[in-house]
Amino acid sequence: MKKVAVILSGCGVFDGAEIYETVLTLLAIRQQGADYTCFAPDKEQLHVVNHLTGDVAEGETRNVLVEASRIARGDIKPVTECKAEDFDALILPGGFGAAKNLCTFAVDGPDCSVDSDVMSVCKAFAAARKPAGYACIAPALAACVYDKGVKLTIGTDENTANGINALGATHVDCQVDDVVVDVEHKLVTTPAYMLAQDILEAHTGLNKMVQSVLAMK
Repeated sequence: MKKVAVILSGCGVFDGAEIYETVLTLLAIRQQGADYTCFAPDKEQLHVVNHLTGDVAEGETRNVLVEASRIARGDIKPVTECKAEDFDALILPGGFGAAKNLCTFAVDGPDCSVDSDVMSVCKAFAAARKPAGYACIAPALAACVYDKGVKLTIGTDENTANGINALGATHVDCQVDDVVVDVEHKLVTTPAYMLAQDILEAHTGLNKMVQSVLAMK
């Protein structure tokens, strides 16, 4: 049975991991006969967003690992415990937490930095030439992990694509139900809720991403 490391960025589309994307990804992994272990950085998230109003909750703080444990039903480990040699593949669901807590792309664009622990893990999978899947806005992080020219997608948003290209990646426009595969780097990306209008649309692309990652040797 293949083992997949899944890195989460909190809980909730506006300040953490996108919950639908995460659950659909975990389900797809199991449906493909693989198993997963969830990880997240043990640190304070950038900010807390009231998901009912969309406003930042001033003065409120939350921990990325603690919040991500909500989605993982408590079965989650600090990202520092994720070792590439223990897994066959790596997957990062999206949600703005990927661009706020795992890296700073949401704030700094092409001048962004990546959480050092997350970067270490992602780089280790890339160096070991193990397949990886990044969904939604998470490919912005992948642009920092892989070599210049790596092919990836966040969908069709021109401004975001330009920011990713400025990081040295090569953005490829992609529809919600499809994936972009960089065979050389063993990287699979899909737009998910960068384009999805409902959960079924998100499911189609995420399922294809998981299938493509697990099919890679």
